[in-house]
Amino acid sequence: MISITFSSSTGNTKKLADKLKEVLKPDYFGIHSEVSKQADTIYVGFYTDNGIADSTALDFLKGLHNKKIFLFGTAGFGMDKQYFKDILTNTKQVIPEDNIIIGEFMCQGKMHRSVRTRYESIKMSNPDAPNIDLLLLNFDMALSHPDEQDLIDLVNALPSNT
Repeated sequence: MISITFSSSTGNTKKLADKLKEVLKPDYFGIHSEVSKQADTIYVGFYTDNGIADSTALDFLKGLHNKKIFLFGTAGFGMDKQYFKDILTNTKQVIPEDNIIIGEFMCQGKMHRSVRTRYESIKMSNPDAPNIDLLLLNFDMALSHPDEQDLIDLVNALPSNT
């Protein structure tokens, strides 16, 4: 039995989940729930909140035992691949040791418009603020993600036995 379960704030992680649904034809598809925990293999999607999976996903992951888990997620900051690795490392630390991680995938996702508004406000009040131009550029680059290449990369990241 396969479950695809996810949390999505802006629709980015749902877009990834929809692609997984198309490819894997799961027994369960939807938000993190007790029903989704019944599967042997669980694809767990999340959005990033302060460098780790969102709290709903973390609570879900903490309650899994003896499962095969594939992690997939999105983060607004995509210019640094090490950031993605750190998010996955931080997230995996909450997963009980009796589970097996069978794969993982992260990509950039668009952010709420309020983030750009905040960056613009910072730039207006302090044009020399460290990295502000880089943050604005990253926001603009994230607007198209997850894109078709991200979806291809997600499918390519799936375990070979799926």
